[in-house]
Amino acid sequence: MAEALNIRRGTRLQLGFDQGFGKGVEFTMFCTFGKEINEAAVLVSIPLKDGKPLDLDENRKIYFKYEAGGELKSFAGYADDEVKEGIRTYWKIRRVNDQRRFYQRADKRIKAALKVEYKQNTWEPDSDGRIHGNEGMSLDISAGGIALYLNRHFDVGEFCEINLPRVGTDPEGGAIDDVVGVVCWNREAPKGSLYRNVCGIQFKYSDGSERERMQEYVEYIKKKFKL
Repeated sequence: MAEALNIRRGTRLQLGFDQGFGKGVEFTMFCTFGKEINEAAVLVSIPLKDGKPLDLDENRKIYFKYEAGGELKSFAGYADDEVKEGIRTYWKIRRVNDQRRFYQRADKRIKAALKVEYKQNTWEPDSDGRIHGNEGMSLDISAGGIALYLNRHFDVGEFCEINLPRVGTDPEGGAIDDVVGVVCWNREAPKGSLYRNVCGIQFKYSDGSERERMQEYVEYIKKKFKL
């Protein structure tokens, strides 16, 4: 069950529709928060487009983001009804459990398909005493994080370790092992994919040198493949 939002009535929300796999969300519209009906549904004002109320589409997933206490927060759902309260008409948003975070990225992500090994920190060693990872494929990468195709399901907030492969022969493209990351979002991979899931992972560095090493790695990929 989703947590209570505890948003004040009248709070301004930015909203955007899910554009499909790999395309992200563009927050191009605004609405205001009406009230929380329960932990599964809220009311928001109907957003306007070109000065006209937007048509309700029950099949389009909507992301909302807002500021609270100086922190950027978000929730997601589907508009499944119009509700009239007094002189105002609202969309009733059926919330879904999607805890995607919309970070203000300092690092631009680049499209790069890399064979990546990943492992959960809590896995037990095999009979040879080693913790063996599984293989995945990157969708994009930056010094801040990576979007990764994989066959395992990770919960939002779960930590994992990632081994990035050597790219080319220059030192900047050398392999990077045991990069710690936290899962920020996940969903099913598109039909026809070789993998079952895709998730977004934010890298967590112990010091500035680790981040600098990743920045060099990403810049090398960008130059080598002219991205």
